[in-house]
Amino acid sequence: MLKVEQRKLRNFNQFQTIEDVLRLLKEQFSTRKLYIKYDVDKREVMINEYNPDNTLMVVTDPNYKHSGDIIIYGLSDKYIEIDLEVLDQMGPGYYKCRIKSARRATEGRRDLRFKINPGEAVATNFRVSKHTIELTRFNIPTSIKVVIEQFQSVNSKFADIFRVDVFSLENKDIALKHIKNTGKTLFIEDTTNPESYKSMTEDFVDIAALYGNDLDKLIKRNIEKGFKSIIIVPVIYITEDEKSINFAYIQAISKTDTLGLDKVIEMKEMSFKLVDRIRDANTILVSVHQQIIDVSRGGAKLKITDSDLKKYIQKSKGFIFDIVFKLQAPLTIYGEIKSITFDPNGDMYIGVDFEGNSSRKDEMKRFYDVLKPMEIEYKSKLMKSMKNKK
Repeated sequence: MLKVEQRKLRNFNQFQTIEDVLRLLKEQFSTRKLYIKYDVDKREVMINEYNPDNTLMVVTDPNYKHSGDIIIYGLSDKYIEIDLEVLDQMGPGYYKCRIKSARRATEGRRDLRFKINPGEAVATNFRVSKHTIELTRFNIPTSIKVVIEQFQSVNSKFADIFRVDVFSLENKDIALKHIKNTGKTLFIEDTTNPESYKSMTEDFVDIAALYGNDLDKLIKRNIEKGFKSIIIVPVIYITEDEKSINFAYIQAISKTDTLGLDKVIEMKEMSFKLVDRIRDANTILVSVHQQIIDVSRGGAKLKITDSDLKKYIQKSKGFIFDIVFKLQAPLTIYGEIKSITFDPNGDMYIGVDFEGNSSRKDEMKRFYDVLKPMEIEYKSKLMKSMKNKK
């Protein structure tokens, strides 16, 4: 039995009457193709006969084995889905059906999608996260915590007090909350000087404004603790879909020497290195070749047979991979997972979306340039096919 996980759902408008659905099928799908949904072989369906009692005679591949009702879909001005109740199997691939319900997508598909023949292109060099890091909830996997602890240990001599930690949802410290929310840096060069608590530029926290009337208490507390200079730099993690998350911070407190602006820059560089180490520790490269079933400007359908890829992809929201067209240099693209389907053999089929993600503009332009002649050829074949049916 086919196992399906739909992650990105379409918005639909329901058809009000069966007559409306029948009219649509007769007027718009006499030449257009219909397919069986969730069928990995993407089998075509034809309406062979419209019966007086509003039932349909449906024909498909004789090798198709249905289990329960059938959902068919097609594309006219917008994407259409129709739920069919199988009343009787008249023969191999030949069914008498009743329309149960139907729906039309509220938005049309943006791009033409067409099949890729084996040898035309492959997907490879998958960069997949080992763990889904839910940084917005600050749930950090153990492997990432180890990286943070090691980073703190290695750099412990940077200042008298050196700390690397994850922002806590329960943290009540006003300054840390502000850094987490804004991504700004805290820099107090001289804790005894009230002017040091003011922001130099928009990139720095204005501690004087943040604490207001309580600033004198803060200055007194810092002096009593023997603090001379304080720097707190946020660690900003860029997710695969290019969202910035301020999830941790690096804190340096000196009781002896003054920490100047040069130390701020050095700590900023530290934060970049830490993010790189976290990403390296959480990413696996799988260089196998996997089949591209179909492709459009906005997405693709891939067949995944590699056991490691299957394991990691199921946990991921998306991944970076290369598309290699015949006689072309690899194109690096980020794919957001829309759906996952498993066939009876255990092979995985995933729908990925290229829109609104970390696919680089130059790479996408090159991708469109490669795709354009293929689109023209496919449209030409489609028009000829429709003329022949008429």
